[in-house]
Amino acid sequence: MTPDLRYIVVRGRLWRRANPALAEDERQRLVAQLMAARRAVAAAKRAGDADAETQAHAAVDAAKLALGERGPVWWDDGAPDLNRHMARNTVYAAWFAGLGA
Repeated sequence: MTPDLRYIVVRGRLWRRANPALAEDERQRLVAQLMAARRAVAAAKRAGDADAETQAHAAVDAAKLALGERGPVWWDDGAPDLNRHMARNTVYAAWFAGLGA
């Protein structure tokens, strides 16, 4: 997790975290929706149902938007959204480099 708690780092890439201001029960509900939507994507792919897959992808997107992982950033200090950027190419570069030490 980055020092400002905005991102997690997976294989060197930044991924925006859920909005920490969400109430825990709301966060859990949204995560459950996200997981159900991801399972629906997989099921639709297995079934070869393109319409169901499109609907499931929309449900994934809606859950991620509600969690704050996509869409407008949840912080208000004007810092840019670095979601999906490589940590080594961002303001987190020195911090990230220090993790290996």
